[in-house]
Amino acid sequence: MDRADVGVLVQSAVDGDAAAWKALVEGLSPLVWSVVRAHRLSDADGHEVYQTVWFRFAQHLGRIREPDKAGSWLASTARNECLRTLRSLSRLTVTDDPHLLDGVSEVGAPEQSLLDAEEAAAQSERIRRLWQEFERLGDRCRQLLRVLMASPPPSYQEVSAALGVAVGSIGPLRQRCLRRLRARLDDARGTS
Repeated sequence: MDRADVGVLVQSAVDGDAAAWKALVEGLSPLVWSVVRAHRLSDADGHEVYQTVWFRFAQHLGRIREPDKAGSWLASTARNECLRTLRSLSRLTVTDDPHLLDGVSEVGAPEQSLLDAEEAAAQSERIRRLWQEFERLGDRCRQLLRVLMASPPPSYQEVSAALGVAVGSIGPLRQRCLRRLRARLDDARGTS
């Protein structure tokens, strides 16, 4: 199907021409099916993707900026839907044993594995946010906190010599820097 013809048919379909819609589906279905088949989905999943692609096309029909490129839009949408379906299939556990998921494995119940994964993701996000806000502190605070985080921790005399800070001001400066970091984290949490 010629791109110019596709553009005209899309415009006609937007205007409510059922024959134009039918011509689009008939003319561009082989393209959609070729993308679906290239991803080697099962028949059921392939038909599901095919229907979803045409449904999304119908939803966006009036908003397609370049109607003559509707084929590209359909191919891209089909590819994305195939990949989404494949990702969802990789999360499934196919089994004939209905009791398999009820049992407790060596690592705990399946629900616990999910909760552990979610907690690990949340912890990772907290750490990322902490370092992001740490990098926004002033140079003096970053230097002091980095030195104090060393393992084994240096003595205040070593910190004083390394940073040129009086021994008596290291503790109060450390507290101020940590308060600033806590405030930045609280502000970031409030805006997210």
